[in-house]
Amino acid sequence: MGSQWVFDGHIAGIGTGSGLRAVVGIWQESPFGRFADVMVQHPSGHRQLLAPTGAAADFISATYTFDDVAVVGVSARLEQGILTVDAGPLGISASLGSRTLLGRTLRTVPRRLAVHPGWLRAVSPVAGIVSRGSRTSGTAGSGRREYYGVSDLHTISAAVVSWDGADAGALAPVHPPVTFGFSSVPPQPSLARVRTTVVEAAPRRPPAADARRFPGRRSGVRGWWGR
Repeated sequence: MGSQWVFDGHIAGIGTGSGLRAVVGIWQESPFGRFADVMVQHPSGHRQLLAPTGAAADFISATYTFDDVAVVGVSARLEQGILTVDAGPLGISASLGSRTLLGRTLRTVPRRLAVHPGWLRAVSPVAGIVSRGSRTSGTAGSGRREYYGVSDLHTISAAVVSWDGADAGALAPVHPPVTFGFSSVPPQPSLARVRTTVVEAAPRRPPAADARRFPGRRSGVRGWWGR
């Protein structure tokens, strides 16, 4: 396994009546410290990243797919059931609702297990059935692999969203699904407690010289047995 980066915090997925969809990451722990970022998909399908620093923008845009990237001030606060986001042209004020049935189910899984990449790889096919468009394990950009460990889920019951000062419309399902990476957020607007692990694949070692010369020798196939 190569380098590994862990982001621990929350992800909010919000759709609007105009077709603008936003995915907000609020990270209490990350390789970049505490920060927030927003991925926006416009009604046209145009994908945009709003990130607070060049370093965060470079990492996120190397992991996901965007049509353009903007480094802007990004503020996100989650207090007393209210999520407030101020990110350049985007403004969000959202109210959290009740814990979902899936959220109650997720809370029965010990968090240490729920965020482990091995577990997430195993349950990923089931996740796509339980929550349409969602996966817990998949490939990412720059030869990376990503794991989403969700340990709680609340609905977003109301939201006011603006873009460039204009109302983006009433709260609506995240539809069509966002296409930044291998997984979308749930269709129902929601806030998830999540740990995201990004792993960079280790470079493959070339076969040993004697293995190339004598492919039938045990030393030449031992690595395949150990995978």
